[in-house]
Amino acid sequence: MNEMSRYRFPNGFVAAIVMLLAVAPLHAMAAEFPFDHEMLLDVKPLPGSKRVPMLEIAANGRAQVDLWCKSGAAQVEVTGTRIRFMFGPLREDTCTPERAERDQAMIAALSEVTQWHIENDVVILGGPIELRFRLSTH
Repeated sequence: MNEMSRYRFPNGFVAAIVMLLAVAPLHAMAAEFPFDHEMLLDVKPLPGSKRVPMLEIAANGRAQVDLWCKSGAAQVEVTGTRIRFMFGPLREDTCTPERAERDQAMIAALSEVTQWHIENDVVILGGPIELRFRLSTH
């Protein structure tokens, strides 16, 4: 009897390990940030509009941000599950006071985001306020 034959594993242990090793790469792929995809804030448009805030972040960190009224470029650092937004000046379309206020709140919330993760087709940005962005299907 050799040294290895003395050890017995519980039934299913080896199968569980094989399954875990097969699924691990799929989990790692699912956790990659969805660069170069349009992400739409998971809210209904405001009355009288079809527009909802949208982000598109490139792998080099350049981002296009379109809010309720304001839009422009930003820089975004993504490292693992950490994320950080840095805004420059954004241009503003003609806007109601309510939408301008929502833009300011969204800029403040994005500026405080520190973490991200993805669940199905929703990118969740975590900070003091959780923001949910759906990946666009077009």
